[in-house]
Amino acid sequence: MFSYPAKIARDGDGYVVSFPDIPEALTGAKSRSKALDLAADALTTAMDFYFEDRRPVPYPSPLKRGQVAVDLPASVSAKVLLLNEMIAQGTRPADLARRMAARPQEVTRLMDLHHPTKIDTVAAALRALGKRLELCVV
Repeated sequence: MFSYPAKIARDGDGYVVSFPDIPEALTGAKSRSKALDLAADALTTAMDFYFEDRRPVPYPSPLKRGQVAVDLPASVSAKVLLLNEMIAQGTRPADLARRMAARPQEVTRLMDLHHPTKIDTVAAALRALGKRLELCVV
């Protein structure tokens, strides 16, 4: 799971949350705690832009003083790894479908952040790219 550094700043009578690594992710609220609650949703929503444009998602930079860590859901993090690997290898979704012996629609759903995908399916897609998904507890 990726943890992205976020800045929480006062903005008028509320707070705004921004992400230095993912500038598309912005949110705000009246209270600091509510703004932080909304930050994970803003971060996940911003990932849609990268997937739609087939752009590599920047990995999180180290946390700096004054920043807070916002976790990207594990399911989204796994799909980010897959997208970045596909882009790095120049693999199109149709190519991945052939490698996985799957229908193109299955890969389309796999690349949809809002479609619930089993982690085993993401692992199989990465295997088809010659990679292995590893999980760990820290």
